[in-house]
Amino acid sequence: MTDGFRGLDPCVHCGFCLPACPTYLATGDENDSPRGRIVLMQALERGELPPSDAILRRHLDNCLGCRGCEPACPSGVAYGRGLEAARHRLAADRPPAGLLRGLLALFAEERVWRPAFIAARWFRDTTLPRRLAGAGRLGFGLGMLAASRTPTADGGPRSAAAVGDGAAAGRRGRVALFRGCVMDTLFGHVHDATIRTLTTNGYEVVELVGQRCCGALHEHAGDGNTALDLAAGNVRSTAAAGPIDYIAVNSAGCGAILKDYGRLLGTATAGDFSERVRDVSELLADAGPAPGRGPLPLHIAYDPPCHLEHAQGVVDAPLRLLAAVPGLEVRTLDGAHQCCGSAGLYSVVRPGLARAVLAAKVGAIVAARPRVDGVTTGNPGCLMQIGAGLLAAGSRIPAWHPVELLDRSYRAGGMYRPR
Repeated sequence: MTDGFRGLDPCVHCGFCLPACPTYLATGDENDSPRGRIVLMQALERGELPPSDAILRRHLDNCLGCRGCEPACPSGVAYGRGLEAARHRLAADRPPAGLLRGLLALFAEERVWRPAFIAARWFRDTTLPRRLAGAGRLGFGLGMLAASRTPTADGGPRSAAAVGDGAAAGRRGRVALFRGCVMDTLFGHVHDATIRTLTTNGYEVVELVGQRCCGALHEHAGDGNTALDLAAGNVRSTAAAGPIDYIAVNSAGCGAILKDYGRLLGTATAGDFSERVRDVSELLADAGPAPGRGPLPLHIAYDPPCHLEHAQGVVDAPLRLLAAVPGLEVRTLDGAHQCCGSAGLYSVVRPGLARAVLAAKVGAIVAARPRVDGVTTGNPGCLMQIGAGLLAAGSRIPAWHPVELLDRSYRAGGMYRPR
């Protein structure tokens, strides 16, 4: 991990990163800024601060890992790599404890997380979480669960009996869908929309057998061994699917680490896997995408996920996807490029600061004029965090994944046939 620390060397402490850092804006503490944390991380690397130092740990733990500072940096500091190296060193000295340790263990084993999330989905579908959502810690947690399934864009029932017409399926390539864990259990409707829209745009979609959690949560927490084990399992899973042109992912956080497997594992096979990973918006944008035929007369605020925009560098593709929906008016509100405070498990283990980071974003959405009819973002954590924040603020503005809106337009315009 020495190379990770070297990525911090170009820092000249200019301060351009400060207004791009959500935690610095929330606390006003220099140690909660990228510039301040770089000083701490370099002191850790040199041995001037031990990994057990409480102040060092607190301020590094406060970091969201959103990497919003990187595009703001004129010196090209690889802040994310440095933070990764520092967290690995902290975890080697003292592994995560308490709630974080339990959550990492849960996500490491499908036999644990799958039944847990299926039970959560059943509870969500009773509508009790939506009715009990609120501003307190319990109420906000229920709001996050409720926000994992939003009302449909046109107010009508969701149809599970539609598939992409697929007249030209396979023309643009063979795509394996990465299902993940949270997406596969709480956001199965987004997977369904992903399959339908990709098929309609000429892709053949197949399943990957033996998939596991992507490992992003473990890597971000410094649990490198578990992250590598999960990554290796996912790379092996591609062999059972036969020849694959692309691996489609509709979770920005998952996509960022899947595209990094080559570096993490250091093998040619992993590198080949990473080179084929595409966010669903990239695949659809490359295909056009085919314009929707069903108009959705909605004012939508697009909120780019940090790990799509900053980590993957995917900026225009989601907007091109949304532009294919007739009647949809899309805009980017003030503060949209700032992190929402979700950051994987951050909003669960550090709820106070996560909510402080979220407050400005929710305020901008609620106060927007003309009023927005919904928010759209391509990451499950962001959908849940923003959705819960809106519910806690007394707003019923929903949050959708971009592919859901294109799917609604295709369906409303008769572009699907019954299964």
